[in-house]
Amino acid sequence: MKAVMLRNLPPSLDRTIRQWAKKKGVSVDKVVISLLQEHLGESEKRPAQRYHDLDELAGSWNKQEAKVFEQAFAEQRAIDPGMRK
Repeated sequence: MKAVMLRNLPPSLDRTIRQWAKKKGVSVDKVVISLLQEHLGESEKRPAQRYHDLDELAGSWNKQEAKVFEQAFAEQRAIDPGMRK
């Protein structure tokens, strides 16, 4: 396993990590590895969760519906020259 050195760790973050380690009764290294795994979705305990609740909507618009949406969205994106300085 490769080693990683963290430099310029903010003191408050260092304190928080050390408090977690003490509270959980594990090393600082284990806390940092656990936090990285959880944040990056690579936890051995819990695999990254994928959601499929909107899958049926993907590609469901016809060309006309997509065109109407794009036109409405383009109006919202327009920059009002009077508001810009």
